[in-house]
Amino acid sequence: MFLVCGEALFDVFVKDEGDAASFDLNAQVGGSPFNVAIGMSRLGVPCALFTGVSNDLFGTRLNAVLAAEGVDRRYVVQTGRRTTLSIVGLNETGSPSYSFYGVGSADCSLTVQDLPIIDDSISGLHFGSYSIAVSPVADALATLALRQKDQFISLDPNVRPTVEPDMTVWRRRVDALREVASLIKVSDEDLSYLYPESDPIDVIRQWSSAKLVVMTRGSNDVIAVRGDQQIQVSPPPVTVVDTVGAGDAFQASLLAGFSQKDFDFSALSAKELEALITNAARAASITCTRRGADLPSSLEIA
Repeated sequence: MFLVCGEALFDVFVKDEGDAASFDLNAQVGGSPFNVAIGMSRLGVPCALFTGVSNDLFGTRLNAVLAAEGVDRRYVVQTGRRTTLSIVGLNETGSPSYSFYGVGSADCSLTVQDLPIIDDSISGLHFGSYSIAVSPVADALATLALRQKDQFISLDPNVRPTVEPDMTVWRRRVDALREVASLIKVSDEDLSYLYPESDPIDVIRQWSSAKLVVMTRGSNDVIAVRGDQQIQVSPPPVTVVDTVGAGDAFQASLLAGFSQKDFDFSALSAKELEALITNAARAASITCTRRGADLPSSLEIA
């Protein structure tokens, strides 16, 4: 079983009809780690989620979705704190902007005392998004990653400046986690936040002390670096509804593919690695054709 660690929330989409006095809202379950756990489960990988979930109306819905999607809930921490809400605005290309309402919320308030005991049933762990940057949950997850450093660890920074605007904090948190990560998936947008003066290719090459670094670039080619090896994959063109959850679909597919290889990157040929990244790009593209983080099944990807 794979353990995904991080936030669970509701994305609230705003439908603006031009009336300044009112607008319609459409709320959908979300949060990058929440999406990755569901995405992996849809791809047939046994998966659990470590997060804080509220006892409020939204939290009840989050729990129900996890159960319906077959995500193991044994590591979910129930709390009376409220659910994080993320208000999502979309531009003309479907790219989202986020406003977070999560101070003191269920997923942000986990502490080291809430950390679970990881037994031999867990094959690897994934960390990412604002839960790695916002205290106290960031301290808890950093402690967990260090405790489990001998296992396979995946990282997706998924930088959210609207949650934590200080890039010094993000860089410190990301640098600590990437030291123990076997796989890093990062977007060129993330790197533009973290290192605005640096060439993204140079950064991921510096990061390749991890076994594998994969950089997504929206509709442009995905670039993967493994040691001295560089692989480039073109995502399929699609009509974009929005890009919410696309990176999570990519991450879930990549982890699902590697789980079938026992997370041993060294045993993969360049051709096999390219095939796994191509599948992940296809998963992300499918998600872009739908509203919100509606990640595909293995049948849809095939």
